[in-house]
Amino acid sequence: MQIFPKSLNLLPIVAALGVAVGGGVATFVVVYYFSPRNLQVGYAPEQPDPYSHRLHAGELGMDCRYCHANVETSFEAMIPPTQSCMGCHTLVRPESARLQAVRDSWASGDPVQWVRVHNLPDHAYFDHSVHLAAGVGCVTCHGRIDRMEVVRLEQPISMSWCLDCHRDPLPGLRPTSRITDMEWSREDATESERQEIRGLLARALPPENCSGCHR
Repeated sequence: MQIFPKSLNLLPIVAALGVAVGGGVATFVVVYYFSPRNLQVGYAPEQPDPYSHRLHAGELGMDCRYCHANVETSFEAMIPPTQSCMGCHTLVRPESARLQAVRDSWASGDPVQWVRVHNLPDHAYFDHSVHLAAGVGCVTCHGRIDRMEVVRLEQPISMSWCLDCHRDPLPGLRPTSRITDMEWSREDATESERQEIRGLLARALPPENCSGCHR
């Protein structure tokens, strides 16, 4: 006497298909939605002082290198010291309530505790000076800082994102004289600028091997 119907013979096949499909969906969800592009892009922490890049870099047209003075010679774009801020603000709106954290730092000698926005893991090595010398502009990685009231993470800064640029560096290159020019576009480039970019591209051999960024 047969207790179970023959249709139950299909149960292992149906279960296997369910596991395969469910596993595939779960893998897609984790890979896509738990990626840096979805978890990191848009990160805009509150800072101890409400510094506006839109005002300083945008409306006032301040060059990035005034505050990040060593970016062309160092692996790191330094966070500007309080002296850089007070170089202007001892005269410009010195009593503004928005500058209280800066004034406190100036009085105490302790640095303002700025919150890092673009934070690479310790196992990844990145050199700002090398990228700027190769013609990679600030806007390529940081976006239109001159339009940001609060700085936010514009790019995922993941290994895959970096490798995409290393494999095809041309879209991120510009004349070295235009490194901090947020308005510059390839469509408006002069012939001499195009020639410079071609020269930079000929010399730009960004590494794709592990030791290039993991040292």
